[in-house]
Amino acid sequence: MARVRVVRSNGGGDSLQSIRVGLAVGGVVLALLFLSSTYYQVEPEEVGVVTRFGKYLRTTNPGLHFKWPWGIEQVQTVKTQRRLKEEFGFRTVQAGRRSAFSEADHKAEALMLTGDLNAADVEWVVQYRISDPRAYLFQVRDPEDTLRDLTESVMRAVVGDRSVYEVLTVGREEINVQVKEQLQKPLTDYGTGLTVELVQLQTVDPPDAGVMQAFNDVNQAEQEKERAVNQATQEYNDRYYVAVGEAEKTIAEAEGYRIDRINRALGETSRFLSLLGEYQKAPEVTRTRLYLESMTEVLPRLGPKVIVDAELQSALPLLHLGAQGGSQ
Repeated sequence: MARVRVVRSNGGGDSLQSIRVGLAVGGVVLALLFLSSTYYQVEPEEVGVVTRFGKYLRTTNPGLHFKWPWGIEQVQTVKTQRRLKEEFGFRTVQAGRRSAFSEADHKAEALMLTGDLNAADVEWVVQYRISDPRAYLFQVRDPEDTLRDLTESVMRAVVGDRSVYEVLTVGREEINVQVKEQLQKPLTDYGTGLTVELVQLQTVDPPDAGVMQAFNDVNQAEQEKERAVNQATQEYNDRYYVAVGEAEKTIAEAEGYRIDRINRALGETSRFLSLLGEYQKAPEVTRTRLYLESMTEVLPRLGPKVIVDAELQSALPLLHLGAQGGSQ
């Protein structure tokens, strides 16, 4: 009889083992994907805006957080603590001690018409912050473009209400404040989620070299005018207050003299009335007393005197009356 040899093959076992290994690896990969999509990190200057199937769900603070995986919940981070900046009329390529600026022409947004129908190249900066991340992401399609359009519109309106001299010199700070206030209102009304922190004019110049020289001459003339006015005002103040002081001094002296004369007159009147009363009581005695008092006051002023008898015919020559300086 012929012998039949049966050979057993292990191919089926190897295939099953490979399938098991593949499933294990796939499970590990899926687990890693699941775990990696369930948490997210929010940096210190950011907040996380979480959406579920595209609908806003919540806002999370900085730190480690968890969410539903596989796109069920998605996270967008927004830098709410960073002050952002938009430049108008120029672009900064590299900031630093020696800042580099773009050579592209941005004169179209810088050229403006002032209220007195003069032209000026106005460059300015707007610094802002994202105050409402939900509104910033979902309320307006392009918040930055909206900010730029509104800023340029408001700046042109404010500059158009002022003379070119104000824009170049004394009105710059007021323009900054007014543009900031007028810009914030439409940003809030449109729900952009942006808050303006600062508006700052940079360089403001006439549009060409010839006009610039004329404006420089006008500016210098205005400065000389202000200096002359200040000097005149100072001299006026010096002379005015000196004159006021002298006038007050004269008035005070006159008032003192008036009071003194009044007091003297009142004293003399009181004394006269007192003497009159005494005279009416004893006329002879009062007359004699007044005479003696008058002589007591007058005679000492006349110097030495020699009194002789009125009936004397001649004086002795030895007396030398004239030498003594007296009178008879």
